[in-house]
Amino acid sequence: MLFNDIDLSKAKLQKVNLPNVQTHPEIFLLRLDLIHPQIHGNKFFKMKYNLLEAEKNNFDTLLTFGGAYSNHIHAVAAAGKIFGFKTIGIIRGEEHLPLNPTLQFAADSGMKLIYISRSEYRKKHTEDFLSYIKDRFGNVFIIPEGGTNALALKGCAEIPDLIKTDYDYLCTACGTAGTLSGITAGLNGNKKIIGFSVLKGGGFLKESAENLILNFTQKHLSNWSIKMDYHFGGYAKINLELVNFMNEFEKLNDIALDPVYTGKMMFGIFDLARKNSFEKNEKIIALHTGGLQGLAGMKDKIAGLLKIQSC
Repeated sequence: MLFNDIDLSKAKLQKVNLPNVQTHPEIFLLRLDLIHPQIHGNKFFKMKYNLLEAEKNNFDTLLTFGGAYSNHIHAVAAAGKIFGFKTIGIIRGEEHLPLNPTLQFAADSGMKLIYISRSEYRKKHTEDFLSYIKDRFGNVFIIPEGGTNALALKGCAEIPDLIKTDYDYLCTACGTAGTLSGITAGLNGNKKIIGFSVLKGGGFLKESAENLILNFTQKHLSNWSIKMDYHFGGYAKINLELVNFMNEFEKLNDIALDPVYTGKMMFGIFDLARKNSFEKNEKIIALHTGGLQGLAGMKDKIAGLLKIQSC
């Protein structure tokens, strides 16, 4: 399989400034969002070796899981269309029409959307549920929620190779801890890595990351941490403080952030910087993992928050 459409040369480092913080360390965004119109950000790296494995073993269908605003669902649907796989998305929760932009894109890309209750969704890792998948859909290549597995870590371990300068911290948003675990494995104990959980009650991510890193590297690496205070109420939840920050950041740097992942990470970096958690001479690189379709899906909610503010 050739990934000719993926242009890693576009993953440039772009220096950014933080709104209302006069003195802060040097901060750069690694623009993974620019490498492809649909399969961008960390999603390409998570899917790269999964797609190669599916092709190698002659699978014609990819099946995966996600919520209504899932970047992963969006990316798998795009990959299926581009690389010739049929795709199935198991979606958490009930169908709501009209579809939001993320799910509409997935459907338009040929993905078959299957909605299940939240209680059933929590059983997706069980043998009974996997048997149900096999009985209903046959021999499909299963990619976990968020794309996180050993093959994803192998891909994400390649992300630090794109950085051609020295730095102190590498930061990423965390939904399943797969990207954080992969870049930690790739750095092999070097640098400091900070993840920013986008989940309320995301404490389990620490154990998940520990297990993922240990299983992949056979080492106990301790140069990483996950911040739990910047989820803004939970996955795909936002408030006016986050929206205002994202708008100010975009005006200052001409870079749009998504409200589900990268916006929350950058707010976390902003908050730590204004609390002087970093040294002035340190250099921070943060991953822009794309996901701007999440911004499109929340435009009505964002407009509502801004309207309340203006009243």
